[in-house]
Amino acid sequence: MPAPDDQLRPNGTLSAGSLNLILWAAVRHGADYADLCRRSGVDPAQLQQPDARVPVATVQRLWGEAVHAADNPHLGLLIGEQVNPLALGILSYVLMHTPTLGAALQQLCRYQDIGCDASRTTLRQEGDVAWLEVELLSPAIVHPDHVLNSELTLYLHACRALTGQPLAPRAVHLAYPRPADTAAHQRAFAPAALTFGTPRAGLGFDAAALALPVLNANPALFPLFEQHADALLAQLRQPTLPDRVKREIVRLLKGAEPTLAAVADALAMGVRTLQLHLREAGLSYQQLLDEVRRELAERHLRAPHLSTTDVAFLLGYSEPSVFVRSFKRWTGQTPGAFRKQQAA
Repeated sequence: MPAPDDQLRPNGTLSAGSLNLILWAAVRHGADYADLCRRSGVDPAQLQQPDARVPVATVQRLWGEAVHAADNPHLGLLIGEQVNPLALGILSYVLMHTPTLGAALQQLCRYQDIGCDASRTTLRQEGDVAWLEVELLSPAIVHPDHVLNSELTLYLHACRALTGQPLAPRAVHLAYPRPADTAAHQRAFAPAALTFGTPRAGLGFDAAALALPVLNANPALFPLFEQHADALLAQLRQPTLPDRVKREIVRLLKGAEPTLAAVADALAMGVRTLQLHLREAGLSYQQLLDEVRRELAERHLRAPHLSTTDVAFLLGYSEPSVFVRSFKRWTGQTPGAFRKQQAA
């Protein structure tokens, strides 16, 4: 039998506010909010907490379900114009109270992890062109086109909202293969020249635009929002107890279900203490176990050489039938149906 993953890889997280933008766009295209959350494994209650974090694997499931429910493969290209690009909580407030667009974009690069820590945004100047570039970092990202389309269109419309100017990119790089139909891309980024299959994605615009003033910026408020953003960033970069529990669950998945006692022992904690801390975070051990199993199940089912029995073993199930029932409870479909959907 194949061996399970030895450790949980840093797959990244997205803020609840950022995930809400995807949901809002899908609903505007006819998707059912409750059904979309259920099929994607999203807890609607968690989305009411502005600083809550959602695993990138969950966000990727949402992208797949949202595009299907909206019946629009280019949903990501529509997000920037259909939702408020400055509706990202503290990150938006930081940007809105910087003096110039260039300063705002520097803060975006500095604090980008608050919105999403699964990608890296950088600003660089090449001659008279300023490049705002995005590099994907997380191995959990299986829909790079949707992720990049949404990030770049959000950035473009945010620049326009910050300055009140109809900024147009001169060039756009997209780090995925050229699709058969590029009409939606041309409309979203007009009049830019589009290049597909580049190492990094990015918006290239006149460097002079960096000096444009940010509308209604109040420099006196910036330190207040900066302090809040620094605190959030520091908290984000510290591994949380749920993250540590999930890492131990993956490490202990060796053909048997990891017990709460075994995970508590690995963390040098008592069982009751661990349960108490998880309960304070609004979580249970079973929730985290299910989350890890679901993420790994979807990853393993994309590998054609693994049978359902193999996947069940890798996830610590004693019987494949128990795994099938669990997977159907998580996703509303059988492992076989999920495989067919991924291959379509």
